[in-house]
Amino acid sequence: MTYQEALQEISSLLRFGMKPGLERIQKLLDRMGNPQDRLRFVHVAGTNGKGSTCALLSSVLTAAGYRTGLYISPYILEFRERMQINGEMIPKEDLARLTEQVLPLVKQLEQEGEPLTEFEFITALAMEWFAQSGCDVVVLEVGLGGRFDATNIIKTPLVSVIAAVSLDHTGVLGDTVEQIAFEKAGIIKDGGDTVVFPRQEPGAMEVIRQAAQQRHNRLKLGQPEALEPVSSDLLGTQFQYRGTPMQMPLIGKHQVQNASTVLAALEFLQEKGFQLSQEAIADGFSRVHFPARLELLSQKPVFLLDGAHNPNGTEALAAALRQYLPAKKITAVMGMLADKDTTAAIGHLKGLFDQVYTLTPDNPRAMDAPALADLWKGLGASAQAADTPRQAVEMALAHAGDEGAVVVCGSLYLAAQVRPIAIEILQSQSPSA
Repeated sequence: MTYQEALQEISSLLRFGMKPGLERIQKLLDRMGNPQDRLRFVHVAGTNGKGSTCALLSSVLTAAGYRTGLYISPYILEFRERMQINGEMIPKEDLARLTEQVLPLVKQLEQEGEPLTEFEFITALAMEWFAQSGCDVVVLEVGLGGRFDATNIIKTPLVSVIAAVSLDHTGVLGDTVEQIAFEKAGIIKDGGDTVVFPRQEPGAMEVIRQAAQQRHNRLKLGQPEALEPVSSDLLGTQFQYRGTPMQMPLIGKHQVQNASTVLAALEFLQEKGFQLSQEAIADGFSRVHFPARLELLSQKPVFLLDGAHNPNGTEALAAALRQYLPAKKITAVMGMLADKDTTAAIGHLKGLFDQVYTLTPDNPRAMDAPALADLWKGLGASAQAADTPRQAVEMALAHAGDEGAVVVCGSLYLAAQVRPIAIEILQSQSPSA
């Protein structure tokens, strides 16, 4: 089986399960010998910030010398990004080999009336690869929710981490932060340790506290006040932690809070025997790489790529733009999925953009570009639908000029589409090109 054939087999499976539950993936993993039981995990759930949290944790553990698996979704660069070891994506031949190995078991279950979803299959492949590769620890990002997410098939992790909880996927997870927090808190296992993002909505925090108490977990909150700020600009954030100077190429006040959540989780790992020196922590923070999270692709003109796709995410984006680009004329390229709260999401960005070019993301749930442009026009903004990502980027750069700024936002799927095109165009326009 080739790599492309493997991708075709994976994408041919159901996108979502017929019914929620962990029974299907448990049956598959049973037949695979339960590779997940040979691994240790840091399990991360949340609405916003869980990707940044996972990237920081993985980078620190790798810097400290541990063979570290990382499982994330969705991907930005390419499919193989979903499973990594020490920052390296799974080799194409390994993905093809594992797919060929596990696919007959998936077909068996399908014939028995237990069809697996795409995400369940990918999760099982990742567990097998991490186990075969002898990972010391795996940083495991929840796909959707927590309680019934395929990643929740693991036993009690080293640490459960819950990033910021807010309204998203309301049709699946519930339409209040309390209901969504209940689903996220489903990753809290009996007798474990839990770390929580420090700025939770009160209702969500109470649900998480109750779950931790019921399952006899020690509960720790991130402490952003322990991070003494030094400076922050478009290139990154500098701070001191327990007297050690640290910097990370992530920007925004929300990333300082995510960093504090990561540091709290690392404290639990240190208690459990992980050798994590201040130098390794600082090194891991400085090396973290996370595309499409306020990612700076160019300084002149300023070109930022961000996957903010729900009200909480666009609120954090708006705060960052006010902080870092207070006097810039900002041009936006934006596309969103129709099942998001688009009205609330763009409401946070009202008044920040001089011009908006809208796109239809490459996703079956995408909102049409003209409809999104109409929403912006309803807020009094100048907005125009573009036909292609290339056209949108070219128009945005022309409108912004060298002294302006371009911000791409609204969807991680859009960010994945636009990123390679934007890099190509920016490089072709560079004086050194």
